[in-house]
Amino acid sequence: MRINVLQHTPNEGPGAIADWAHQHGHELYIYHPATMGTKLPKAANTDLLVLLGGPQSVEDHDDWILEERALIANMMEVGKPVLGICFGMQQIGKVMGAQIVKGRKEAGWGMIERQDEVIPGLPIALTAFHWHQEQCYFELPAIRQIKTFYNNEHTAQQAIMVGDNVVGLQFHLEVLPDDIREIVLNDGNFLKDTVYPQYPDELMAYPIPKANIELLYKILDYIVKR
Repeated sequence: MRINVLQHTPNEGPGAIADWAHQHGHELYIYHPATMGTKLPKAANTDLLVLLGGPQSVEDHDDWILEERALIANMMEVGKPVLGICFGMQQIGKVMGAQIVKGRKEAGWGMIERQDEVIPGLPIALTAFHWHQEQCYFELPAIRQIKTFYNNEHTAQQAIMVGDNVVGLQFHLEVLPDDIREIVLNDGNFLKDTVYPQYPDELMAYPIPKANIELLYKILDYIVKR
């Protein structure tokens, strides 16, 4: 399987997604359209598309942002799996007709709760790593096309599924300790005015919950139908 990853900033890499890929013997290719102008892959040579987070807004009009959405649409047209995280989820949301709104800033560790067991065995609740302020807002008719399977008091759609192989996560399950250190050290100013009053040292010292990695792997296994 060829996994094409679209990375939008140096300090938000694939993390545990790469571990999952290597465990299953998949090939993983990382593209940097935002920072290096890398030409995007085609749906024809992509078995799984992963879109990571980033400091950009999907409301920007850079060519690569629009090209990413065209690629997502192409993947969906041919029935191939897509996983979008943070910025990547919002790109999926735009394809599905969502509005992008600015909510309360979620930066740090915070609880999410299950709303729909779209995949068997999803945990009822877990503590996830958040790093966003913009979020998707779905109205009719767009909301009829998605299933929301996690939310919290700050974000109505923390996790969505379209069909049975396209998933958007507003939070970060992929982060490992090194990833969190890199995010906090290089983008620590984003912690100002967060709804989660945590110090940088607290964020970096917080142990990655085993349930988070298990959930990430469960989602990946499900959308590629392992």
